[in-house]
Amino acid sequence: MKIQDLIGDFQLIGSNQSENENTYKGTLSITLDQTNRVIAKWLINESQEQFGIGFFKDRILVINFKYQGDENNTFRGTVVYKCIDKDILDGFWSEEYGNPLFLGKERCFRIKENELIN
Repeated sequence: MKIQDLIGDFQLIGSNQSENENTYKGTLSITLDQTNRVIAKWLINESQEQFGIGFFKDRILVINFKYQGDENNTFRGTVVYKCIDKDILDGFWSEEYGNPLFLGKERCFRIKENELIN
């Protein structure tokens, strides 16, 4: 598997970094810059945009991300995806103000032409 195999759009389902594991849905778009660094953009629950930059090696994708929260606070974190194949990413994440006793979870599925997961 090579980094170019990851380019595209994914539907995702995840749970937050908390005891009650609140779930969310969204999309993840992956592109590459001119140096083959991963550029990621998430849209969570149709309203929250998150942006990240990362790298890929041995089927592991690591992305440092950030987003604007309520009251314009900037939140930063890291997500690590195991690339099951080019169509399925299985990940966990943590952000700086999240509960350190828990990790968030996320699973991403490539969106194929005219296909959305409900």
